[in-house]
Amino acid sequence: MVEVSWTLQAIDDVDSIADFIAKDSPYYAHLFVIDIFGAVNRLHDFPRSGRIVPEIKNPLIREIILGNYRIVYRSRAKSVEILTVYHGAKLLNPAKIK
Repeated sequence: MVEVSWTLQAIDDVDSIADFIAKDSPYYAHLFVIDIFGAVNRLHDFPRSGRIVPEIKNPLIREIILGNYRIVYRSRAKSVEILTVYHGAKLLNPAKIK
């Protein structure tokens, strides 16, 4: 079992997306946040379960696809770091992957 941590960028991303959804439906914004954390939860036991991010092609940078969103993370020997969460229709900003 590995430790999962979140960067400030990733937390800000989730907050921004939830705020946007909440403009139409606070209920669905709440469900979105629950779904994001639920999807990430599997990484404790299966840290390499996400696919390699095609734009980066680094086996340590992976992503989970959740609906229209991409949850990008860095896999390390004993930890996983969530780097960013963004809408899949947008281009990945490599500056967010450091």
